[in-house]
Order: sequence, then structure tokens, then C-alpha cells
Amino acid sequence: MRFNFEVESDHHQRTETWEGYVDWRGRPALRGHHGGFIAASFVLVVEVMENMAFLANASNLVLYMLDYMHFTPSKSANAVTNFMGTAFVLALLGGFLSDAFFTTYQVYLSSAAIQFLGLVILTVQAYLPSLQPPLCVPGESTTPCREPNGSEAAMLYIGLYLVAAGVGGIKGSLPTHGAEQFDESTSQGRIKRSTFFNYFVFCLSAGGLLATTFVVWIEDNKGWKWGFFISTLAILLSIPVFLGGSTFCRNKIPSGSPLTTISKVLLGAILNSCMSKNSSNAVANLSTSPPDYSPAKEGGVKKSQEVSERDSLETQTESFRFLNNAVNLKPVCSALECTIKQVEEVKIVLKILPIFASTIILNCCLAQLSTFSVQQAASMDTKLGSVKIPPASLPVFPIVIIMVLAPVYDHIIIPFARKLTKRETGISHLQRIGTGLVLSVVAMGVAALVELKRKQVAAEHDMLDSKAPLPITFFWIAIQYALLGSADLFTLAGMLEFFFTEAPSSMRSLATSLSWASLAVGYYLSSVIVAIVNDATRGGHHHEAWLSGENLNHYHLEWFYWLLCVLGALNLLNHILWASRYKYRSTGSKK
Repeated sequence: MRFNFEVESDHHQRTETWEGYVDWRGRPALRGHHGGFIAASFVLVVEVMENMAFLANASNLVLYMLDYMHFTPSKSANAVTNFMGTAFVLALLGGFLSDAFFTTYQVYLSSAAIQFLGLVILTVQAYLPSLQPPLCVPGESTTPCREPNGSEAAMLYIGLYLVAAGVGGIKGSLPTHGAEQFDESTSQGRIKRSTFFNYFVFCLSAGGLLATTFVVWIEDNKGWKWGFFISTLAILLSIPVFLGGSTFCRNKIPSGSPLTTISKVLLGAILNSCMSKNSSNAVANLSTSPPDYSPAKEGGVKKSQEVSERDSLETQTESFRFLNNAVNLKPVCSALECTIKQVEEVKIVLKILPIFASTIILNCCLAQLSTFSVQQAASMDTKLGSVKIPPASLPVFPIVIIMVLAPVYDHIIIPFARKLTKRETGISHLQRIGTGLVLSVVAMGVAALVELKRKQVAAEHDMLDSKAPLPITFFWIAIQYALLGSADLFTLAGMLEFFFTEAPSSMRSLATSLSWASLAVGYYLSSVIVAIVNDATRGGHHHEAWLSGENLNHYHLEWFYWLLCVLGALNLLNHILWASRYKYRSTGSKK
């Protein structure tokens, strides 16, 4: 489906329109009819369904790999982190496509179809025993345990990574699609957009709550085929729900590849500087806007925030002065001609990258909630009265905390902070992210102490080599889940809004996707750190690696958590350095 982006010029029937936006049929989006919270509410409902489909599998996948695919604990953990990392890094591709060639509306529908296909493959494999390794119990079964063979592994990974591709496209388009529904040229529009981001994280958590309670219980008690089937049904039903909002939503017209602009400015600055050493160059191109730009006529279409942003980028700044050579010096060729607006846009991207980098270690800590923390809980007493709680349902603790804190934050904390700071956002985006980083450091310290206690109980009861549940409640693990859940609320909502509001309008989907890319790099980094730690600590017959072997009780997981605690503290200092130097460009973030 391709949009016809031609704007009709029938002045007799023209209503005031949103500049740069179209409806789902490609016609100019109308003020008062398209956009607003009604349109965004469909996004929120879809996010509940989409995240339930994704997190139901991701939160419990490590046990599926252990019990059904017979991977080792370490290999299972790496498989999960690689899967989740791929899903989140592909959000960058979804964001890029949404900015460059398609609307967020189109990208979501295509991505949901891809995720649906991947879940169908996983459901079929879980339903047919012939497509899985034979069932066995390690050390007790006459059938030797083996990992998936070639065809079984191929089906597993094709299904998983189709799901990852679909999730990536959805994460890269859905938050931006919702946020674009608000008029950011007004204070009320910006405040409503901030509320949307808070409730987006709330709905993301609501989907996670359904996943880690209802769907995980189904997986553990009725079989994985039913868990995959429910996820498949959820993502399928999300498509008509999303389509239900078509008549209300406005879709931003793609403005071309942001990577082309970034590459042209960087290459132009470098080549122009080299050429200027051999010849005298004058200012070559002071054009501040594309040739097709013309201000709205007086009394016509209301000037949009995009036009205001374009005006604000017409002034050349002194930051990253080297990039000014792309516009101040004679270009090497016409293909490298840049405008001041393009140069300033690239500077904005460079300024937000250190903030992006400072959130990676936190997401490395969050990765533990899907891997080692689940395995820890599985070794403990998971009974709540007479009910046995699946270890993969532990994320319910941070999820509930997020769902309680999100409305409290939006309706109580932020209004109070607005009065106190006289800032429209109340608490700045970077302060919010910093709060999450502090909580993650505390969480890793607590996680190390809890693991010490768990192993102490195992030693006291002579159960270091036993696979039976330890006589210690899994609620001890809930402490680190609660702390990291709170950290996630502050950081993820802060990142989504920060990247969306600070990025140039032509790069917003890609920039917002950095929030998910940070998760991806965090998950990949977790796998890398595990591998490095094992290589560094392995030596001789009496020195097992910290995180290797079949029995978690012989791991030195507490030392690994202390390592993450130290890395998190150093990263917090790094964030404070960059945050203190950052100057906001969005109206709502300034005092």
C-alpha cells in the first residue's frame, strides 16, 4: 500500500490542515479530526497486546531453552539475550524506514505480519514433538539429552528471529506513531504527549503483566504450544485494533533517509576541509532550507511546530564547528551541497549519542532479569501458600510497581514538580534517566547480597549439588526485580520522550528507536561480559569459570553482580558529566 502524498488545492472545501501529515488514505490530515488522545489510545491498546505476545515468550524463553532444547544454563542465557538484543536493535531499522520511506502506520502493519509468521512457526514446532529434541531428564533418563539438530535448530531460530524482526519494526514505529498525534506547538499538546509516553510504558507493563502471569502459567502447566498460540492470537488481534484507529490518526509524511543527510554532512565537512588547504574557498551555500520550502500564507494553514523547528535550525551554531565546513566552504561536488539546517540536524544527533551510550549499562543489568535471575528463582521455593508460582512470573513485581508508579508520577509528582521548578516537564528528561541509573546500581548491589544468602542456605542444608528447591523463598529475588523495574520506568519513559522531543522532526522515529537500541546493546553486552568473565576466570583444574557448568550453585554469580554494580556506578558518573553539559532545544524542557 503506497500513499498518494499530493495535497488537493480546492480552496473552497479546504479545512485547516496539519502541515506535513496525511490520513491513512494519503489525503491531508485535518485539524480537529485527525490526531489527539483518541488516535493515540488505539496505540496504547495495541501496545498491551503486542508486548504481551513478545514478553510472554521472552520472559520464560530461558526455561524453554533449558528444559525442551536442552541447552546449558549459560548457553540458554546467551540465546535469550541474543534474541532480545536482535529484536531491539532491529527497532533502528523500523525507525529508519518510518522516517525515510514509509509511514509509521505502514511499518507497524508490516512488522505485525512478520511477527505473526514467526510465532506460527514456533507454535508448530512446540506442538509437534518430532520437530523437537527428545524429552529427557538430565542424569535420570535412559534417553541421552541432546541439543536441537540441524533442522530443529533451523526451525527454532527462524521462528525466533522472524519474531525479533517483527518486534523490532513495531518498537521502531509504534511509540512515534502515538506521539505524533499531539500538537507540539502548544503547551497543552506537549503535556498530553508527555502523558502519552508515561501511559505507553504503563500499557507496555500491562501487556507484560498478562504475559508473566496468565501466559507463563499456561506455558508451564498446559504446554508451550498453548503459550505460543496465545501470543500468536494476541498479535493477530492487534492488527484490527490498530486499523480501528485509522480514521482518527494522522501520519507524518516520510522526509527521506536521515542517514543520507548525516553521511552527506560528515563527508562534506571532511572533503571540503581537505580541499580548502589547497585552494581558497568562500562561503558556498548559505541556503537554510530545502528549495521546496515556502512559508504558509497569512490566514491559511496554521504554522506548525515543524516550521518553527526549521526556523530555529537556520542559525549556524559554534558547537561541532568542524561540521560548519560542510556549508561554509565550497563543496567538492554538487552532491555534497549542504544547508545550515542539515548541518544543525546532524549536530543534534551527535549531542544525544552520549546520552544514549550512558543508558547501556543499565540495560545490561535489566538483561539479568530474563536470564540468571530466572534461574536463581527456579532453584528456590516458589510456593505462595499452596500455589506454585512459575519462576518466569517474577517480572510481575517490577511490572506492578511500574503500573502503580506511572499514574502517580504523571498525576501527582509531575504537577508538583512543575510548580516547584517552573519547568513544563517538571523533572527534566535527563534527571529522570539519571534516577533510573541510580536505582540500577542499588539493584545490582542488592542482587549480589541476595545471591550470597541463597548460596549460604544451599551450603547450610548440604544442597549445593542438589537440584531440589532450596528452603528459601523466591521473594528475596523479588527485591532486585522491584528495584530494576522502578529503574526501567524512569529510564525508558525518559529516553523515549527525550529522543523524540530533542531529535529533528525528520529523524524522530530513528532517534526514538535509540531507546530500544540501548536495550539491544545492553543485552548483547551482557553476553559479551559473561564470555569475558568466563575466559578471564577460567584456569586449571581447580579454578572453574565464574559462570559455567550445569549447576547454578557452583557459579560465582554474586561476584558477577558486584562487577555490574561497579560498572553501573562508573556509568552514572559518565551520565552526570554529559547531562550537566547538555542544552535542551525542545520548548517544554526549558525553564
